[in-house]
Amino acid sequence: MAKLYFYYSTMNAGKSTSLLQAAYNYSERGMKTILYTALLDNRADGKIASRIGIQADALRFTAETDFWSECANSKPSCILIDEAQFLSKQQVRQLARLVDESNIPVMCYGIRTDFQGELFPGSAALLAWADTLHELKTICHCGRKATMVVRVSNNGKVEQHGQQVEVGGNDRYVSLCRKHFSLSMATGKCETIKKNI
Repeated sequence: MAKLYFYYSTMNAGKSTSLLQAAYNYSERGMKTILYTALLDNRADGKIASRIGIQADALRFTAETDFWSECANSKPSCILIDEAQFLSKQQVRQLARLVDESNIPVMCYGIRTDFQGELFPGSAALLAWADTLHELKTICHCGRKATMVVRVSNNGKVEQHGQQVEVGGNDRYVSLCRKHFSLSMATGKCETIKKNI
């Protein structure tokens, strides 16, 4: 039976790499997949790209995308979604419906929490509705498992306020363990930034 999967982590844990490997595994067996990434993230221009250099073309979803309407009749072997934190609650329910009524596996990959330690709406819905949750791990500069992300300004200071969504990469976000996340939020400084300067 098909399932709704949520693979979550902080930044730089290999979510896109894992998604692209899953897509490759399906295509190698002659199976059709549909790949999506968020239009909001304009860095890859309609591609899902991994930091290790692999990429694939993807459809771009917005808040108006209706996954049920777009995918139910095309009967793919699997739907893979990158940047799943940007899904709406309604879109997560559409994906669950594709699993339950059309027996299509859906694999979502995304970040669990924002730079203030709050759940993204899409991630919250996936944590509630997914059949299978899988944490992809990366590490903090101290060696502990990184579970949080801080956003840093151009001058290296930790941002404590602002919009939840601001697209960026290693230049704007640092993955940390909870201890160093709390310390960075309290002091406005990120120890990793100091070490790299």
